Order: sequence, then C-alpha cells, then structure tokens
Amino acid sequence: MENINSLWASLIVEELVRNGIRYFCISPGSRSAPLTVAAARHPKVKTSIIYDERGAAFHALGYARAAGTSAAVIATSGTAVANYLPAVVEASMDNIPLLILSADRPPELQQTGANQTILQPGIFGQFVRWHFEFPAPDEKIPPAVALSTVDQAVYRALRKPSGPVHLNFMFREPLAPERQPLPSNYLSGIADWQTRETPFTSYEQMCRSPQKDQLKKLAALLNQTKRGLVTVGRLDSPEQERAVKKLAHELNWPLFPDVLSGLRLGNSLFSRIPYYDQMLASEAFQAHLAVETLLHFGGQLTSKRFLQFTEKYPPENMIVVKEHPFRHDPACRVSWRIEAPIAALARDLIPMIHSGAEPKWVQTLVRQSGQVVQVVDDFFKKQINISEPGIARIISQKIREHDGLFLAGSMPVRDMDSFGLPDAKKPAVAANRGTSGIDGTISTAIGFAAGLRKPATLLIGDLAFLHDLNALSTLRFISQPVLIVLINNQGGGIFSFLPIAEFKDVFEEYFAAPHPFTFEKVSEMFGIDYYSPKNPEAFSQIYDKARGSQKHALIEIRTAREANVQRHQDLQKLIVRKLETLL
Repeated sequence: MENINSLWASLIVEELVRNGIRYFCISPGSRSAPLTVAAARHPKVKTSIIYDERGAAFHALGYARAAGTSAAVIATSGTAVANYLPAVVEASMDNIPLLILSADRPPELQQTGANQTILQPGIFGQFVRWHFEFPAPDEKIPPAVALSTVDQAVYRALRKPSGPVHLNFMFREPLAPERQPLPSNYLSGIADWQTRETPFTSYEQMCRSPQKDQLKKLAALLNQTKRGLVTVGRLDSPEQERAVKKLAHELNWPLFPDVLSGLRLGNSLFSRIPYYDQMLASEAFQAHLAVETLLHFGGQLTSKRFLQFTEKYPPENMIVVKEHPFRHDPACRVSWRIEAPIAALARDLIPMIHSGAEPKWVQTLVRQSGQVVQVVDDFFKKQINISEPGIARIISQKIREHDGLFLAGSMPVRDMDSFGLPDAKKPAVAANRGTSGIDGTISTAIGFAAGLRKPATLLIGDLAFLHDLNALSTLRFISQPVLIVLINNQGGGIFSFLPIAEFKDVFEEYFAAPHPFTFEKVSEMFGIDYYSPKNPEAFSQIYDKARGSQKHALIEIRTAREANVQRHQDLQKLIVRKLETLL
C-alpha cells in the first residue's frame, strides 16, 4: 500500500470528485506532490498545469464563473500560496466558489526558519468563507476525518453566499508515492463509503422562499407605484434572467440592464432602456426620469452615472434584492434590503402584480430610448476610422449566440455596457467586477472558456494584457478557441476621462503610463494566430475569419487615447442633443 500521505491525498481528491469538483488547476511543486499525484491519477479529474499560482487561481475563478461550480487549485508551500490572494479577494467579493488546496510543512518545521515555510493558516484573512488546517496525515487519525472535512469545505464554498475556501495540508516526507506499510484495518471505518460513489456526508441547503405576507407587503408597494424602475446587475442563471424579465414586463416599468445581467445583449423587452448610461448624461433626462420606487436585482451596475443619478434624485423607495447578506449601498440610499432567491421571489411576485404604473410616462421613456438607439446606430454607420466604442459594437454584432464574452476591467466592460448592440445574438457575458481589478484577466477569460465549454472572446486593454501575459501559455491546455481582441492605446486609457487628465505635469508619465510595445512577437512566441486590422470593415472580416478558424487568435488594434475621448464625447453630445429636443 502507498504511504499515508498518498492515501490521504487520494481520499481527498476522490471526495472532491464525489462532490462534483472535477477541474483542478495545478502549479508544480514538491510539498504538494501527494495532492498533485492523486489528481493526476484520478480518471474523472481534468487537470490544467499552470506555472504561476496567481494565474492558476484566476483561471479557476473564470472556470467557476462559467461552470456554476468550483474548481480546485493546488499549490506548494510558501509564497506560492500567497500568490492566490488577488483571485481569492475577487472570488470573495463577487461570491464565486473557489477551493484552495495548499501544501504546508509539518508542525515541527513551523517558525524554525525551515526553507519555503511561512505562516499559512489564516493567510487569506476575512476573504475566505471557511478555512481548515489539516494535521499531518497519521495512522491514528481516522480517514473519515479527511472525508467529512472535504464535504464541509465544498458545502461552505458552494452555499449562498458562495466564495473561496482554504484547506491547508501539512505533509511530512515522503512526498512521492513510495510504498510503506499501513495497518490492514485502517480503512475499515469507511468500508461503506468505499462501496458507493456518493460523498461521505451529503449537504443540502433548503430553498428559503419568501413568506406570503412578505410578498404581499412588497407587491402592495410595487402596485401603488406610478413611476417605478427596475435595474438589473449580474445574475447567476438564465432562470433568474427569465423571472426578472417577466416581472419587469408585468410591472410595465422601464428596465435598466447592466451588461452582466444577461438582459443587455440579445434580449428583447418593450420597456428595456439599453443605452441608459448614455442617456443619463442629460440633466433634463435625469429630471424626467426621477422615480418613486427603484427595484434592483443582482450585482452592482457598471454605470457610474446611475449611482450619481440616485444620489441627486433619490427614490422614495429603493429596494435591493440579492441572494447574500452583504451590503452593496455606496450611496447609502437603500430603504429595503431583501435577501432571497431571486428567481423564486420574482416568480412568486408576478401573480400579485396589478401595476399602477403611468403608461404615458413609460411610453415616453421607451420612445426616447428608441430615438437614442437610432442616434447610436447612425453614429456608428458613419464611422470610417476604427475606434474603441466601435470595436465593442462590432464584437456585439459578430459574436455567436451562447459563445463566451469576457470583458476586461477599465474601458472594455464600460464600452460594451454603453455601446453594445442591444438586439445582437445573446452571448454568455462575464467580467471580474467584484473588485474591478485588471490583474489576472487573461487567465480568468481562459478559465471562463474552459468552464463554458464553448469558444470565447476576450476584449482587453494593453495594460491588463501586459499584466497577465504569461497566461497565454495555458491556452494549449484547453480545446475551446479563445479570441483575444486587444485594444492597444499604449497606456491607461480610462485615466483620460478622469479629472487627473487636466494636470499635464504628472498625467502622462504617472497615470497614462505610456509604453512602446506591440504584441505580434508575443503571439508568435505562444503559437497564436495574429491579426492587426486598421479599419472597422477589416476588423469585422478578421473577427469572422478568426472565429471560424477554431484556433486561438490575437487581434491587436492600435488606437489613440485622445481620439478615443473625443469619440466618446461626440456621441454623448449627439445623444444629449436628441434628448433635449424630445423633453
């Protein structure tokens, strides 16, 4: 029989598999060898070898975003574990499950100056939902301890609110699967477990549906509202999308959909206002929009203007529905916070709705929105030169239904939110908006494609691309083609929209942070097809060609930051001018 380390590791990986965890991101290391060997040898485990732990954790995060279940990451001891922190923070803030399996030195080597030994327990602080320090495997510890602990870990990662869980494993040598004698009856306590394929302990969280009296109270408030607004941030499932969409229809309230809601791209609804962020640039529109009741579902909106609108025109009732207890209320305006299953609450509300909404007010907003849609359409039809808003627009036109669309932080997610074609085919959209960082973006997008099991497009800026270049090495481990659309404006484009841009003595060097790099040689190094279109028509054709090739590709588009600001301002002025003629 293999040694106690190998046996425990095999039991742990098997129990993870029984709990549905079958995707493992492994970074090479010695102390983690027992876990790595167990995962590598398990017939139901899919492994990805990712050299750096920071990228591995973001890859696993992307996988979980798409698959709806956690991946596991395996790291050796020391700073390897510390590299997981950025992805752990993002997963925690956006309620994404993530299982961290870190190897550690045994107790006798802790705080002795032993090589590659740091204080790993509690290293992720408040950002994990649960953590457990496994003792070094020992014949005196029943194997049921390991199995039961794994079951608790998976449950804590997946239950609402989902998030990262850290299991820290102390291993003495031998670390390789060398054979050593073990007591013949060591596994007798889990004999029944060995004869079946289910977890040692099965967990189940019962659905907490809202009570009827609570629903009646909410329905009464909604029904008496003459001017109401539904806003929708990131949702977790098509079921939630359908239920919220139907509720908005029954209420006959205008709907502001974030790009991550599943209702912004490729989803039709009479009262949907797709370009609400651009329309809110009009002071006259804001005053006309002022609502009595705001009903929000899901994650935060990308739009900063909307937050400013609620601060200037606070609704009498601001109701927020989420599936977790955490406060998301930066303006401190929420009057009623509801923690409930979103789909169930929306479905249960629908039969109680007898909307008192002002039809003329809603029709006016929808008509204004239709006029703005025409302004935006006309603007892009006249564009000859390639632009950053135009790139987002073309991707939304060209992407295939159900393909993945991953949006980098900073300008890409904002441009798709602001300019994406409303009636395009519906992709699966994701972004790292838990903390809105740009680190780990390529890794997350590749993991997203792997979890989705479909081709994916990544829209990314040059600084985020530079931040995670080595993630391109992992493309060879996934069969789903990833098409990377890289906007290279040679610096941080978003800073040109901020007040700091007026301070010329420090802006260019310290905020725009210009660089001289282009990325054709990078694609050559990693064996990725490369394209560099110079105009919108060429980009459109190349996008179709790259998507049809079923191979990974990098499309680099050079833009100028100053021209990008001007393009945004030109379109915004046209929209505001149109609204002023309608109000």
